[in-house]
Amino acid sequence: MSTKNNILLPSEWYPQGAIQLTWPHQFGDWGYMIERVTACFVNLAAEIIKRQRLIIVCHDVELVKYELRNSAQYFDNLVLLEAPTNDTWARDHSGISVLKDGEPCLYDFTFNGWGLKFAADHDNQITRALFSKGIFDGKVHYINRKNFVLEGGAIESDGKGTLLTTTECLLSPNRNSYMSKEEIESYLKEIFGLKRVLWLDYGFLAGDDTDSHIDTLARFCDEHTIAYVKCEDQNDVHYEALAKMEEQLKSFVDYEGNPYKLIPLPMAKPVYEDDERLPATYANFLIMNETVLVPFYHVKELDEEAKTQLQKAFPTREIVGVDCSALICQHGSLHCVTMQYPMEMIS
Repeated sequence: MSTKNNILLPSEWYPQGAIQLTWPHQFGDWGYMIERVTACFVNLAAEIIKRQRLIIVCHDVELVKYELRNSAQYFDNLVLLEAPTNDTWARDHSGISVLKDGEPCLYDFTFNGWGLKFAADHDNQITRALFSKGIFDGKVHYINRKNFVLEGGAIESDGKGTLLTTTECLLSPNRNSYMSKEEIESYLKEIFGLKRVLWLDYGFLAGDDTDSHIDTLARFCDEHTIAYVKCEDQNDVHYEALAKMEEQLKSFVDYEGNPYKLIPLPMAKPVYEDDERLPATYANFLIMNETVLVPFYHVKELDEEAKTQLQKAFPTREIVGVDCSALICQHGSLHCVTMQYPMEMIS
């Protein structure tokens, strides 16, 4: 365990105690397709709950129990919290876990709807509600970080003191515009115990509302490996920016000073809704204790290629595809709707 000031920002492959989902409801942006997206959440929840503890924040506990009735044999792994919510993107409105001197701490940052794009008044209170209702272990310390806007999808940790992020997101004007890049980096190093921050200056997905969250583009698979989206179609709008991103990734070195092993993931086939391209990406996978859940988009050849590539990155884990074609209709995917908590956070 490598830390600075005895603070560790765990990697996603750090042993987990639970995964969180925030369940869709008919009163929000999912209302027009609630049956379709609920089916997606049910499938995703089923893959999680049979392997690990699952926390679900929802509008109606009894309704969710009914929707998950086919997974009832795993309900010992299920924790439900009824609370008002705006949307379903748990990755971004959830607390971010750290270990301080080995003690679990939950940082509660401001979630402002990805730079004031969408309402987030309810979602911004979910982490405090989870804590106050005793969902976490009694030893967990709640730390208010509401003076800073940060979403979980904006950062990747290698667990060794390196943070990977994008300048497009962290320097966007409606998040923390009162701070310079140097001030933001210094703040992140201080609160997360970091030794360095790797800033990606290139890469985007058309239709993305997050200002290029790192979890849509490039992901740590272990301390030495990064999986990233590669576009090989020179006529694709993403080609130039993703090629520049690839070159920048090649220039990065791991915490030991060696070039990263880079594993390219295929560019998802373009998906459109009302003539708008949706941000489908295979980089939006979720690392679990013994499994990696990867989003599928109903394109068998590309789905299988993504699965094969991720198996190279995670040779000891089962790679499981989950149809996420519904999720991208609201401009997100599998990783965006989940948040993992380290084992120390859960009793």
